[in-house]
Formats: sequence, structure tokens, C-alpha cells
Amino acid sequence: MDEDFVGVFDSGVGGISILKKLTDLLPREDFLFYGDSANAPYGEKSEEEVRALSMDIIDRLVSRGAKAVVIACNTATSAVAQQAREKYPYVPIVGVEPAVKPAAMKLTHKKVLVMATPQTLAREKYKNLASRFEEQASLIPLACPGLASRIERGDLGGEDLHQMLYDLLSPYVGQVDGVVLGCTHYPFVKPQIRKVLGDIPFFDGGEGTARQLRRRLTEEGFLTDRTTPGWVIFDSSIKTEQEIVLYERMFSLAGDC
Repeated sequence: MDEDFVGVFDSGVGGISILKKLTDLLPREDFLFYGDSANAPYGEKSEEEVRALSMDIIDRLVSRGAKAVVIACNTATSAVAQQAREKYPYVPIVGVEPAVKPAAMKLTHKKVLVMATPQTLAREKYKNLASRFEEQASLIPLACPGLASRIERGDLGGEDLHQMLYDLLSPYVGQVDGVVLGCTHYPFVKPQIRKVLGDIPFFDGGEGTARQLRRRLTEEGFLTDRTTPGWVIFDSSIKTEQEIVLYERMFSLAGDC
């Protein structure tokens, strides 16, 4: 593998929604996506476990020649981003966070449902973020245990998934004005969420993460000068051909996220 690629990782398929935003904005860059599906989901693990798993992946991406690393997971970002930046000051480390700011700015003084994993909502990083915008919008945190794991299976049309979303979201029908998708898995089920909550605005961190990566690559002089399209390679901690096929299929679906 050539050096000077951008490494992107998540606990599984969720980060592919971020990867699609990155490739849309930076189509000439090379990307390696690593999904730690054998240990998914991170949002239901302890902070120590998430930090250890994430740091190991970052170490391996950097050793393989990554010029930048995108932590395409809200839980992993809050657990390891600062530690990774301290360890690799010469490598741009870009994370993702729940899109509370754009939701609060665009839906001022409205009710915003923040869907996220239990771990993301429990961390100080989220609490600090939410407190900054509590005067602009009423934020309603909703922990969604099991949802990322269900999406990880890739069967997005199952009745059990619809029932899970209905059970989670039906109390908020007609009660909220927008939804923050605070886990990178959740954009894959926007149509299913919309069926329950209706046609209200969605906010996720994908576009902001892509802009931040472009900004950091530009600042460091790391943007490619190539004029031809870059490549995208998928890798996983589940070493099967079927898992890579799933990643590729989710990447094709991510265009609709």
C-alpha cells in the first residue's frame, strides 16, 4: 500500500457514512477504512475498552503510512482523540461529535431530539457540548442501546428494526422539531426514523468532519496534488470476504444518507 492515505475507522459499518462525506469532498485523496466489527459496538463498552481498542487501530494506521486519521465514531472520539493527538502531533487527528451546534443554530428555541449511544451521552464531552447550546434549543437526549448493533447487521428493511425504532421514538411523535443523529450508524436508518417521526430535519456530523479534514490537510500541506480520483480500500477485524462485501454495500447506500 502506498503511503499518504487517510485512515478512517469506526467500531463497524457506521463510520462508512462519514467516509462517504469525506470522499465526496476530497475525491482525489486515498482512503483506508477500518471497521472493528469484531468488537462492535463501542457505544456499549467502557471508556477504558474503547480507548484501548481505538488507540491500537490508530497505531496501526499510522504505522502503515496514514498521513491523517479520522475517528469516525462519536464514542471513540470522546475517549481517545486527545490522547492520539498528544502521541502523534505530526498527524492530523480528526474526530466527530454529535451535530448539536448546527441543530441549535438552525432550530433556535426548538425541541431537538439527540439520538446517541449510552456511552456518548454519559461522557463529559457531550454534556459540555450540550450545555453550550442549552439557551438556543431544548435538547432531549435519547440513549439508543442496541440500535448500532442492529444496524451493523446490514439488513435495514427488517420488521424488527422498524419495531425497535418505533419503540424508541413513538413517545416523541409531534413533540420534537429536529433530530441529531449522534452515532455514525444512525444516518443509515434515516428513512426508517422518518417513518416514525415524520418529515423533520436531521443533523449529523459527517459534513462538518469532512470540512475539518480538508482544513487540517490544507494547514499541514498534506492535500494531494493528484488530479485523478483516489482509491478507497476496506479492511475489518472480521477477516471474511462477506464482511468486506457488506462494507462495500453500505458505502453504496451511504450516498442516500
